[in-house]
Amino acid sequence: MKPFIFLLLLLQTGTHLFAADSLELASPNKNIRLTVHCGKKITYSVYLNNQPVLLPSSIDLLVAGKKSLAENSRIIASKTETVDETIVSPVPEKRRLIRNHYNQLRIRFTQSYSLLFRVYDDGVAYRIITAFKDSVIINNEEALFTFSPSKKILLPVIQPGRQPDRYHTSFEELYQLKTIDSLTTETLAYSPVLVGAEGEVKVGITESDLEEYPGMFLSGTGSNSVQGVFAPYPLQTAMTDGEFPQQVVTQRANYIAKIKGSSSLPWRVLMIAATDKELPGNDIVYRLASASKLKDPSWVNPGKGTDEWIIGINLFNVDFKAGINTATYKYYIDFAKQFGLQRIMMDAGWSNYKDLFDINPAINMDTLAAYAKSKGVKISMWTLCSTLDRQLDSALDQFNKWGVDFIMTDFMDRDDQPMVNFYHRIAKACADHKIMIMFHGAFPPKGFNRTWPNAVTREGVLGSEFNIWSDKPTPEHDVTLPFTRMLAGPMDYEPGILDNATKEQFRPIGKKVMSQGTRCHQLSMFVIYDSPLQIFSGNPSQAMMEPAFMHFLGELPTVWDETTILEAKVSDYLITARRKGDDWYIAGMSDWTARDIVLNINFIDTANYDAVLCTDGINAINYPSDYTIQRFITHNNSKLNVSMAPGGGFVLKLLKRKN
Repeated sequence: MKPFIFLLLLLQTGTHLFAADSLELASPNKNIRLTVHCGKKITYSVYLNNQPVLLPSSIDLLVAGKKSLAENSRIIASKTETVDETIVSPVPEKRRLIRNHYNQLRIRFTQSYSLLFRVYDDGVAYRIITAFKDSVIINNEEALFTFSPSKKILLPVIQPGRQPDRYHTSFEELYQLKTIDSLTTETLAYSPVLVGAEGEVKVGITESDLEEYPGMFLSGTGSNSVQGVFAPYPLQTAMTDGEFPQQVVTQRANYIAKIKGSSSLPWRVLMIAATDKELPGNDIVYRLASASKLKDPSWVNPGKGTDEWIIGINLFNVDFKAGINTATYKYYIDFAKQFGLQRIMMDAGWSNYKDLFDINPAINMDTLAAYAKSKGVKISMWTLCSTLDRQLDSALDQFNKWGVDFIMTDFMDRDDQPMVNFYHRIAKACADHKIMIMFHGAFPPKGFNRTWPNAVTREGVLGSEFNIWSDKPTPEHDVTLPFTRMLAGPMDYEPGILDNATKEQFRPIGKKVMSQGTRCHQLSMFVIYDSPLQIFSGNPSQAMMEPAFMHFLGELPTVWDETTILEAKVSDYLITARRKGDDWYIAGMSDWTARDIVLNINFIDTANYDAVLCTDGINAINYPSDYTIQRFITHNNSKLNVSMAPGGGFVLKLLKRKN
């Protein structure tokens, strides 16, 4: 074959041997466009409908003893390709069938680096790929995100001074609205963050496929950019004293990671939304993650469970002394059975925190395991991460003997490289024992749930437990989360508080826990929040007095075949529609503003549906625990009028009639 014919074939497949210093790539629908420029720096820009949403932003990787990615680097080849495939999610928190449609650009440089860009119809992502012969040390990574001046940003700023190590955090902060140029290098936030003011195009920034590498924090620059910041590699650690001992870093290195010579670094992700309602349903982070490492995930069976920690086991109307004991957990098992919950959680205190085999003497685990099995209810266990790590194999064997199919591990509070590796190691060990896991004191999932489907949900959110000691979980905070934290994957908020209060009535009271907003605001979280394993954190004794409400809650699915966002405004309100089989579940949530909604259900099919609507009661404005449950028959030509009280919500079940 003559040389010019060979080159022509390469060009036809999208490969360019002599690429220019500027390259371009568009999304499948052509609305989003990416340009990459390689000169003294490597920069990229992003446009939506030819309007800039990301100004030139630099990319670099600093490797010890090597030239950096951008240093004297030239493009030696580039290749474009289109991928259009369907991912079948075994644990679908948004949808079961996920279309993965993108255009991809691979750029190879004179140094031992490549850059891989993907452009979707709803976002852009890139990752750095190394091709060194031997392992290398990464001194730092430059990930800059530059926007037009005075751009607004919603971000969870880590409060300084709580720990001696700047990077030690439980990833539980309020989202604050600031201008980007007000952020300094001292500002430290974890992702996701959301850029854009009311009425503007929104850009969510996060990452995906985090493995063998530290997570990405974001800080300011004193200008109109935010930059990636990475926890340096820990050299020395120490265990703290106190009720929940944990490992803290006492000395960090001057580098961030040690990686294999041939490695793919995490994806840097930009979710792009022309309207607010495009954000909560975005699953680009899942699409970018590595495929499942489970050959057969069919045993992963989440659902709903209970947890007693938030209410402090403050039971009443019972004939036993409530506490961490066998009688109490039998009561929880009976409660779960009565209302269709699949499992109960035995939280901190069932064993010595430092020894999972030193069982609380008030508990007979063999009796509880047999009782739960007889009722068809599963038992789940809380663990301290350092203890679980030390006793991992023997503890998982024991959990199997008790019929435990789900555990929580807690108090990691870091995302440096060794801690990221801990997550993968623990998830694999649990998968080998067919046990699901939830991480608390944890960074957001960032695609981990695709790689390890048994990691069914994750904390990394300021959730219900903060009602015990603060007034932070406001309705505005609650309705901010689907546009921010939830962009990175499922979150364990633990809703279901049954003692509900107005802003003026609310007090943080341990063991007599209340929530801000209405009962239906709490109920709506079971549909609106992505979490294949939902935890009911309310008081079962109170719930026993309201069986109609609890049966309604217990019948809600936690995994979904389809998700559609009907209406939305960041931090103000959200209406989500989910399909499970032939049935639809629609939920709304509001901030402190009362709202009247006209609900158009023309997206369901033409059959008749049995509708069950749980809405704020007529007196919910003063007594937020007030609700009504209505039953009627409806169809897709109907328009339903629904009112949400201040801090309100609703859930509508549409059950397709079979005849």
